[in-house]
Amino acid sequence: MATHHSTPLQPNGKSMENSEWTTEEEEEEEDDFKECVEESNGSLTPVINDTLDWNDVEKQKVAIMRAFVEKEDSSAKDVDDFMIRRFLRARDLDIEKASAMFLKYLSWRRSAIPNGFISPSEISTNLSHNKLFMQGVDKKGRPIIVGYGNRHKQGNIEEFIRYVIFVLEQISSRMPSGQEKFVCIGDLQGWGYSNSDIRGYRASLQILQDCYPERLGKLYIVHVPYIFMTAWKMVYPFIDKKTKKKICFVEDKKLRSTLLNDIDESQLPDVYGGKLSLVPIQDC
Repeated sequence: MATHHSTPLQPNGKSMENSEWTTEEEEEEEDDFKECVEESNGSLTPVINDTLDWNDVEKQKVAIMRAFVEKEDSSAKDVDDFMIRRFLRARDLDIEKASAMFLKYLSWRRSAIPNGFISPSEISTNLSHNKLFMQGVDKKGRPIIVGYGNRHKQGNIEEFIRYVIFVLEQISSRMPSGQEKFVCIGDLQGWGYSNSDIRGYRASLQILQDCYPERLGKLYIVHVPYIFMTAWKMVYPFIDKKTKKKICFVEDKKLRSTLLNDIDESQLPDVYGGKLSLVPIQDC
């Protein structure tokens, strides 16, 4: 199978530039990596808590966390309980860790999105690449994003970060009623070293994991060239365990059947044999 902020941080909060992995940590990451790329059908452990249903424990912890974060930052009053719960779930319902993560997010948002939105004029170069699209929903009602890796070019990192924020805000604002998550098809056909952007990949991961937790439902990585594995090995250690469980590499010969298992043909993008034409993310 052909598989698979200014100083970016690892999920554990360590600086990427200054991180030092112990032998035990390296071996653990290598075992996780092998497990990921050696799955015969490209599937990983099923996503947990992929539901809007509440349980009593979550309700109680959301109430406790809300009372705390609102005392620390009055802007927390503007968010709904679903957002509070997403941060809780991202930290395994640990109120202290989730609160710290959420308060850091509120501070980040004021700095990164001072006007409350990213204007297309701020990200014109990345939009011109026409690399991300949004169309249709999967069988769970989650919107489908399609991204083309071979259209990405390494460039101004600050604009790219603004582009990533724009995309995640666009997706979140267009989430169907009753949904919190989206699925993504990352198409790497034609990807080469000129498209490799480790710094950009890590920055994207950090924003997704730290600022938009529990938004990604599933990521299908398709048409994967062997040379991509070099970049993947460099990025993989910075993917948190919850996100790793949502990633699946799909073999070319199983592409259509794998996608149709989760997406109805009427909702599948036409580039994969479905019925819907792709719409650029900025036009959604």
